[in-house]
Amino acid sequence: MTSSNASSNIDRDSVWHALSADEAISHLGSDRQQGLSFAEVQRRQTQYGRNELVDNGRRPRWQIFTDQFRNVMLIMLLVVAFISGTLEILESLQENRIPLPKDATAILVVVILNAILGYVQEARAEEALAALKNMAAPKVRVLREGKVMDIDSPELVVGDIFFLETGVKVAADGRLLETVNLQIREAALTGEAEAVSKDAAKILPIDTEVGDRANLVFAGTEVSQGRGVAVVTAIGMDTELGKIAAALQGVEQEPTPLQKRMTELGNRLVGFSLVLVSIVVIAGGLYDPSLLRHLIEVSLSMAVAVVPEGLPAVITVTLALGTQRMVKRHALIRRLPAVETLGSVTVICSDKTGTLTQNKMVVQAIATTSYRAKVSGNGYEPKGDFYDANTDDPLALYERHLLLLAGALCNDALLKQHAAEWVILGDPTEGSLLPLAAKGGIDLKVLRETAERVAEFPFDANRKRMSTFYRRESVPDLPAKEPYWMITKGSPELILERCQWRQVGQDIQPLTLAERQEILAENDRFAAQGLRVLGIAHRYWSELPPPESVETSEQGLTWLGLVGILDPPRPEVLEAVATCRTAGIRPIMITGDHQLTAQAIASQIGICEWGDPTLTGRTIEKMSSEELDAVTPTVSVYARVSPEHKLRIVKSLQRHGEIVAMTGDGVNDAPALKQADIGVAMGITGTDVTKEASDMVLLDDNFATIVAATEEGRVIYSNIRRFIRYILGSNIGEVITIACSPLLGLGGVPLTPLQILWMNLVTDGLPALALAVEPGDPDVMKRPPVKPNESIFGRGLGSYMIRIGLILALVGISLMVWAYSYASEHLEGGLDPRRWTTMVFTTLCLAQMGHALAARSSTRLTIEMNPTSNPFVWASVILTTILQLLLIYAPPLRQFFGTYLLSGTELAVCIGFSMLVFVWVELEKLVLRLFNKGQELKLLE
Repeated sequence: MTSSNASSNIDRDSVWHALSADEAISHLGSDRQQGLSFAEVQRRQTQYGRNELVDNGRRPRWQIFTDQFRNVMLIMLLVVAFISGTLEILESLQENRIPLPKDATAILVVVILNAILGYVQEARAEEALAALKNMAAPKVRVLREGKVMDIDSPELVVGDIFFLETGVKVAADGRLLETVNLQIREAALTGEAEAVSKDAAKILPIDTEVGDRANLVFAGTEVSQGRGVAVVTAIGMDTELGKIAAALQGVEQEPTPLQKRMTELGNRLVGFSLVLVSIVVIAGGLYDPSLLRHLIEVSLSMAVAVVPEGLPAVITVTLALGTQRMVKRHALIRRLPAVETLGSVTVICSDKTGTLTQNKMVVQAIATTSYRAKVSGNGYEPKGDFYDANTDDPLALYERHLLLLAGALCNDALLKQHAAEWVILGDPTEGSLLPLAAKGGIDLKVLRETAERVAEFPFDANRKRMSTFYRRESVPDLPAKEPYWMITKGSPELILERCQWRQVGQDIQPLTLAERQEILAENDRFAAQGLRVLGIAHRYWSELPPPESVETSEQGLTWLGLVGILDPPRPEVLEAVATCRTAGIRPIMITGDHQLTAQAIASQIGICEWGDPTLTGRTIEKMSSEELDAVTPTVSVYARVSPEHKLRIVKSLQRHGEIVAMTGDGVNDAPALKQADIGVAMGITGTDVTKEASDMVLLDDNFATIVAATEEGRVIYSNIRRFIRYILGSNIGEVITIACSPLLGLGGVPLTPLQILWMNLVTDGLPALALAVEPGDPDVMKRPPVKPNESIFGRGLGSYMIRIGLILALVGISLMVWAYSYASEHLEGGLDPRRWTTMVFTTLCLAQMGHALAARSSTRLTIEMNPTSNPFVWASVILTTILQLLLIYAPPLRQFFGTYLLSGTELAVCIGFSMLVFVWVELEKLVLRLFNKGQELKLLE
């Protein structure tokens, strides 16, 4: 069994790749035949914890809640609540009444509700990673006390013996003990697309890089072929995956443009409020010190009127509704502010494979000595045609048949039909050779059943090729030569170096220098068409070469031909790229593919023109940050790029003031995604760490979805500006109306803090929510992106709010003077100030209803707009009007809000005055239209 003493001093930083399998087992205190005992497993779980990633950067829930009160507007409301409550309590004590600070209580309730709303939003985002991890922990097959069993991956401990097979996701870092043709796809960790061959027998130098440690497996990678046995060397945050996750938590998250604009808005509103309050109190106190108490009450009302209490709720609901619409367009938003940030995106950096392309490798062209052909077909469906000029030449057709047969046999992928769709199990590139063979008339089922593979040299990233050996007599249609047939495929240049012969019909002839150059020229022609190219060669053997003779055996080959494979662009991408161009967004391709292939695909879909400058990862490595900054404005295609290069590209673009959206799927992409203004993770192929780092997850891994989400973001930002100018225009009118009341000597405050809260939350809030779902303009993607440093008051919004605020204040003040005079003339047991203040309160509320209808568009009159395009606006106006009338005519509400029972005549006057705001806004549109300034006004959207 295992020794707990041996395991008590496990060195987590041991260089496992430099130890033999037996040394690793001994060092870990494990047993190759029995595994760990249950008691030892429990002890190690207690000592080392669970095998899962820990988010050390996550804030505790109490801190998330307290952080909500760092908002400057909420702080000001708390101060107002304290002062108001103190005054209300003192007044109650003087009058021997039970203290009931209604205004202070109402303000505190609003502040707490806003804090709860923000807390819920942020807490959900903080729990996103935990939800992903807890959805379904993958099972791991382990050996414990001599028994093989399946456990949840978090239960793994250091020293566990675990088993690997095709399709399994590796759950922890481990030292391999046994391997049988084991290949692991490590793209999620290293960025390398090709599967890596593993060999448990290897003992490597201490300084071997992570990507070259062929005797180790790493958490987060996936077995693409073969099987193996390994011992766990690291779990959780100690794995290579965990180290990247820890580094990721150290990347600071920049506030989004919306968050910056809301901070600016809050600071300006609070600053404006303090200045105005100071002027009123100081000037009024100097003029008449006896009015100080009244001036303080006026100032409190002004302070409450300045703060748009309903704005945080409206923005949160607007963004939440936007996320729901985006899900229908296959984009999942993880952070609400990212919805608006999408509208400011100026650059989209996209992977090629699977995002711009279909991730379905399809053979487009083949070339042998005597045969050239274009190949048609739909995806992996084994049906299609060969378009060639020599279909009647039996020798050329024999070359084609031999090439297709070799491609199908030097292959570890499988072609399967699921329902009506054909799919590849295994590597897509070599899988593309299977439907190609079927198109040439080869029966894959018969071939798989009869062809006997007897040996192989697996694919190796350094060799860039693989070889398989078959018993010749088991392969149909082969000439009677030596008993064994070897097929080699891989990089055309490297395969060609090992060829001395070429296949000409059924004969084998020497390969001349001129013919080599022609083959290489053909290879370049294929690459220039955006094709990934494979070279295939073969050789006959009288006996099988030894496994260790790979370098000497893959020599003296006979050249069969080239296969050009295309990952075709998604049909919708061409239009999406064109939309980006029209919208002022620059699309950039970042890929690990060959430079010519990348440029060809990019030119096909409109990202660049053929011959435009491209940049490779090798060149980026040699460049300083300043040198990179000098070229990023002109480069739209980056090839042979690693995840580390992505981070440098993002930072360079941001230094140029760009708002960057960056896609990624591998773990190493996570820092670049978090650095980007919008990190976009692949929902299908992306890792959990990548999704955690992202702001948005593409449910279909499609570039067009990013563009659709960007359009949605622009619509949302337009609507945010729409209801901000609606809400703040009202607030400005309220503040000016209240500030003028002492100057008019009316002896009262026209609006109490409680009534102002009602206006800001209900009569402003409900229509604002309705304006938030206003449909986008048809030309929303024909405008340039919003500048990230644009003020929230930019493009005329500030002047509009001031204009409407002044008109609303003029209406309110005029009504206030008339109502005070009217109330004074209709004394009924003395002047009741509630009479004229209720008329002011009602007029301002109803005026906002007309403003809401007019604010739907800055260019079109209300009668020109389809009322059914946004029925929520009409519903909110009707509902809010009814609620306002209830405050006047429902006794309990009238008593609580301190309103007066208005007569029909008084209500009619209020309605008449309130309609003036609607008339003004509509006339303003007509005047600007007459002066041909409709286009400028449209910028308000």
